[in-house]
Amino acid sequence: MRSPLAVCLAVLVTACGSNEASAPADAARTDASADASVADAPASDAPSVDATPAQPDVPEAVAALVRARPYTSRVPSTWDGRTALPLVVLLHGYGASGALQAAYLGLTALAESRGFLLAYPDGTLDAAGRRFWNASAACCDFARNGVDDVAYVSAVIDDMAARYRVDPRRIFLVGHSNGGFMSHRMACDRSTRIAAIASLAGAQTNDPSTCAPTAPVAVLQIHGTMDDTVRYDGGMLTTAAITRYPSARDTVAQWATLNRCGAFVATTMRHDYVSDVAGDETVIGRHEGCMGGAADLWTMEGAGHIPAVTSAWGEAVYDWLMAHPKPAS
Repeated sequence: MRSPLAVCLAVLVTACGSNEASAPADAARTDASADASVADAPASDAPSVDATPAQPDVPEAVAALVRARPYTSRVPSTWDGRTALPLVVLLHGYGASGALQAAYLGLTALAESRGFLLAYPDGTLDAAGRRFWNASAACCDFARNGVDDVAYVSAVIDDMAARYRVDPRRIFLVGHSNGGFMSHRMACDRSTRIAAIASLAGAQTNDPSTCAPTAPVAVLQIHGTMDDTVRYDGGMLTTAAITRYPSARDTVAQWATLNRCGAFVATTMRHDYVSDVAGDETVIGRHEGCMGGAADLWTMEGAGHIPAVTSAWGEAVYDWLMAHPKPAS
């Protein structure tokens, strides 16, 4: 049975249209009273030790971005205030919010149980009142606002690192749809900082020349074969988009080239990560022999744009991220 949040997300996509002539709306914005914004003081809905500076030592440019666009953070209640923790930055889909995305994917509870820092910012509101990330020419700054979301997401990471003890080898991004596109963009533009990303129903840029990482990044692309919003085989989101986006396989192949990997192998491993698709629908594939990073693809056979992922999905994604830290210096 699908969760109420997944049903809510699916209804919004259907109402806004799922064909390629209209922009995908991945969720409605919601206000979550348990979530607390980070602007001038650290906050978390879970109990935490008082071990972070009220005024983080960050450049004024970073502080200004965070003041203008506060984000939400979660700190595990077991944190001792001294141990460096992994950081996961969650990027929501088009039309969604960080709070709704975190609830849908179950990452707030996972952050508490697995002991990692979680930050979930919000994209900019467009003229239609939907939040977006300016990730690529394909998605999703359809009005050409030109907002610099690479600078903003980088500022969120810098601010979290100033407030808490962030493990610099374990800074991860998880993104859904537009947030998946943005995760790929951050991997391209901030490769020395980002250890690994997991993109659910997102895609890489259609122009490989615009992605020039200077360090390997581990990339996990997760995509449903029945996704009619961001199609598994690639396509164009809307007539307002500048260009098409590549397929899930081509997205991973781009990173295989960048990470100097070998051939793609569809393994025999299958898992049940989607509750409304019968059987073990998720097929694990990867490019072998990468010189650095990773280029993996989890194909969810029969799953759509907003799959009813189980708690096992979140656990598996986090395990994958943790298996791909930056190399020790």
